Amino acid sequence: MDPERAADELGLDHADLDAAVASLTELGLLKPDLHDPARLRPVDPDLVATVVTTSMEAAIRSQQAELHHIRDQFAGLRGHYLDSLSRGSVDFEVIPGVEEVRAALNRAGAECTEEMLTSQPGGNRVPEVLQEALARDTAMLSRGVRMRTLYHHTARFNGPSQAYVATVSALGAEYRTAHELFGRLIVFDRKTAFVPERGDTWGAVVIREPSVVHYLCEVFEQAWTQAAPFSDAAADGLELVAKDIHRTIVRLLAAGLKDESIARRIGMSLRTARKHIADIMESLGAESRFQAGVLAAQQGLLDDSPGSPEAATGA
Repeated sequence: MDPERAADELGLDHADLDAAVASLTELGLLKPDLHDPARLRPVDPDLVATVVTTSMEAAIRSQQAELHHIRDQFAGLRGHYLDSLSRGSVDFEVIPGVEEVRAALNRAGAECTEEMLTSQPGGNRVPEVLQEALARDTAMLSRGVRMRTLYHHTARFNGPSQAYVATVSALGAEYRTAHELFGRLIVFDRKTAFVPERGDTWGAVVIREPSVVHYLCEVFEQAWTQAAPFSDAAADGLELVAKDIHRTIVRLLAAGLKDESIARRIGMSLRTARKHIADIMESLGAESRFQAGVLAAQQGLLDDSPGSPEAATGA
């Protein structure tokens, strides 16, 4: 290799060329000629790659062996765990960690054969979570499982939710929205229900007791009947959907609910809910929540509107 010629053809100065040659030599892609060490010869990159990756592949194989060993150890414990459950009550099971909850949901979804019912409060769906759910839901729908999901009306304004619902609805899933929801719930085949663990944890309680599961399914069915088919805000009209949400907040204010409770009931962030509440109080000219309720009742704002999603569905 002629350094002067190489620098000229590659458009490099001598410092950059020296750095490149040093790097390629260190990687083994350039080797000094046996008969003339001042000359450098290129080495087949495939041969170099084989040498460089041999140790990495050995490390990967070692880790895979360790992974299988750990899984076998935990699998051996499952028999003892199931045996202990068989001697006690299996109607209720507490799963404390979010990763364990996710694994339990995935397993229940893989075993589901007929129907899944879901209530998902909140208006914003995280794209990463929706993407993870897409593979699971698609697999279930391909097996003929009927899927029905309840969202808050505020989910209509969420772009990722709109895209997800459009995709999965095309595969047969059903979605509806409501002003208020009773809480988070997932039921598989009307036999196993998941509800949140009490408090601010991400844990869950698994319920298998038939009477309790049946009751939860009845609660879902009642909310489903009163809910409206999911559609994005643009399809229904931004003004109509906003008025529906506005009227629900007025009702909850009149009922004396605190900001945190209102935000949770309608699936909004606390900050957004407080902004809506402030706008409502200002538009009514009210100085207190009680006065806002009185003024709203006088103006007929607590009555159902013919344009509401409930009225549109005849619910």
